[in-house]
Amino acid sequence: MFLLGTATTFAGAFLAACGSNPSVEVAATEVPVGSAVIIDSFIIAQPTEGNFLAYSSTCPHQNNPITEVEGEIVRCTAHNSEFSIVDGAVLAGPSRDPLIPSQLTESGGTLSVTRK
Repeated sequence: MFLLGTATTFAGAFLAACGSNPSVEVAATEVPVGSAVIIDSFIIAQPTEGNFLAYSSTCPHQNNPITEVEGEIVRCTAHNSEFSIVDGAVLAGPSRDPLIPSQLTESGGTLSVTRK
């Protein structure tokens, strides 16, 4: 009975964690124009002034984290895939798929990002 109870508790906790929708908040002033910031599991970009976009920071190639920002380019250092912050397009590397968009809302100078 103990093992069954433990397995049930673990399964419930696992499903609850999987069901949560990760999110972050950041001040719009913290995102540089023509560049991006990486916070937790998100890339928050401002390609042009006042135009904010968000993407998952998980590389679509092999699910490694994207960890570098250089101007309008973000890079996964695991295999050197590069992506544009303007539209998420692949610029270089083995990745064939673009960045995965995230949901971004702006309210009172605060950007809120969640998975779509």
